[in-house]
Amino acid sequence: MRNDRAMMGDEMTDHEGHCYELVADCRLRAATDLFAHIWDPVALAALRTGPHRRRELRAVIGGISDKVLTDTLHRLLASGLVDRHAHAEAPPRVEYRLTSLGQSLVEGPMMALGRWVIEHSDDLLEAQENAARRPSDQSAASTETQRSG
Repeated sequence: MRNDRAMMGDEMTDHEGHCYELVADCRLRAATDLFAHIWDPVALAALRTGPHRRRELRAVIGGISDKVLTDTLHRLLASGLVDRHAHAEAPPRVEYRLTSLGQSLVEGPMMALGRWVIEHSDDLLEAQENAARRPSDQSAASTETQRSG
């Protein structure tokens, strides 16, 4: 086993230690699930500037269907990252905004990921383009060579 304590800043709790035995129960997996749905981080980034009504949010995001936006907002609400505020007025008005938890995600890990993408996107895209140009049988042979070597 690698030195996971050193990798995690030597601050492991009993639960974190258990995480490496049962990876399916890992808190890291729960955190990475926040990025598993393609529109979740996009919606979070769109809400960074402040509260938005659904229609405004859909326009700011662009390219998202109403159903997908609904599903996205439900996931973000369930994760405690977004708050839904219904104003008591006629006609009804509902706004979505980041919670403090959502704000910390956007301003912390998402900003760091954004900086990483800016710094490394050319290399990443080049590697993906090179992989796409390779014939699939060559790629499979390369993988098989790595396993047996």
